[in-house]
Formats: sequence, C-alpha cells, structure tokens
Amino acid sequence: MNIGEAARLSGLSAKMIRYYEEIGLIVPDRTPGSQYRVYGTHDLHRLGFIRRARDLGFSVEQMRTLLALWQDRDRASADVKAVALAHIAELERKQAAIAAMTKTLKDLVSACHGDARPDCPIIEDFAAGP
Repeated sequence: MNIGEAARLSGLSAKMIRYYEEIGLIVPDRTPGSQYRVYGTHDLHRLGFIRRARDLGFSVEQMRTLLALWQDRDRASADVKAVALAHIAELERKQAAIAAMTKTLKDLVSACHGDARPDCPIIEDFAAGP
C-alpha cells in the first residue's frame, strides 16, 4: 500500500510517517526502480505501536528502545517495565511542575483586582523575574 493508505489505516498523518522514516523508526520497502514507498502489514503494526507509544507521551528515544524490545523475543519483561516506570516518573515530575505553576498563577490571579487600576500583581511578579 502507499503512504496515504498507511496513514489512513494507522491513524497517523503521512507527514508523521515520513518523519518516523527520516529518524529510522520505520523503514518501508521501496518499489524497485522508483522512489515510491511500499507499506505492508508489518509496517502497519509498527506504525500502530509507534502511535500508541506516542499517545502515551513516550519520547522518540524511548519509542526506539521499546521497538527494539518488542522485536527482541529474548527480552525480559523487566526491561520493558523499566522504560515504562522511567516514563511514569517523568510524567509525575511534569505533573508536579504543572500543579505548582497552576497554584502560583491562581494565587496571582486571586491577588489581582481585575479592575481599571493599572497595578497588577501578575505583571509585578513577572517583572520581578525569577
């Protein structure tokens, strides 16, 4: 199948599929004597794997590791679990940072009168710097 069909079936855009090819996450066959890509069932499974990992926020390098583990039938599930646990830890760090930003911004917004006066704690905080 061509890239358009692979995009439709995988739920990824053709642009994203080309990007994943460019960085080596997928290597479709080429039609002999031309530059056209040919995608098969294996490629669709790989694209589905990539899409699911991306939807869960894994980085390209983490996806590369997970793809290698997926293909390695002698892998230990502990290796896969370690990648997932590291990702969970990173997501939790980001979640905590977002919660702290939200709290700070809520505090600043509640301190702002929001009226016609020019003084504003939000602007004053931003201007004060870190």
